[in-house]
Amino acid sequence: MGRQFFVGGNFKMNGTIKSIQDIIHQLNDAKLDPNTEVVIAPPALYILPAREHLRKGIEVAAQNVFDKPNGAFTGEISAEQLKDSGITWTLTGHSERRFIASKTQAALNGGLGVILAIGTGKVATTEQAQEVHAEIRKWLSSTISQEASDKTRIIYGGSVSEKNCKDLAKQSDIDGFLVGGASLKPAFVDIINARS
Repeated sequence: MGRQFFVGGNFKMNGTIKSIQDIIHQLNDAKLDPNTEVVIAPPALYILPAREHLRKGIEVAAQNVFDKPNGAFTGEISAEQLKDSGITWTLTGHSERRFIASKTQAALNGGLGVILAIGTGKVATTEQAQEVHAEIRKWLSSTISQEASDKTRIIYGGSVSEKNCKDLAKQSDIDGFLVGGASLKPAFVDIINARS
């Protein structure tokens, strides 16, 4: 069985109650590719209302998770708290937030899906993106196992837009996208449907 295509929308520190409600209504009303897994990551303040109002089949991610289960850690959210709230995914390792290993392990131990975001902040060509994804897959195969290489979804996050998503989606080692600013626009639906 092949890897399911994935599109995540990282809203970063953007949005208001109204604008996020508008995005949710647009996603709920849109015809989305049923073969694409869709996850949105609004700012922490909005993850519970997003979860409450999104239709079944669209998941919500936290933009960060702490590596401890509880305690005197002001402003942090644990994997257990996210799971308890119906949040099933989290970002870890994004360029604005690091401490990758301990946060990723805490999220996995807590039963969350992990979107590990790594990158340079520079936009790659389609060919460059495919080349790097193929090298990551080759590394997984030789260092971990062929099974890990076959099952791991490697997603691209370098300024994905409605203009470049279809070409990127055709690449054999690109298993989806982590979309930033374009996830706040109506064109996000086109990106989700890049393979249809």
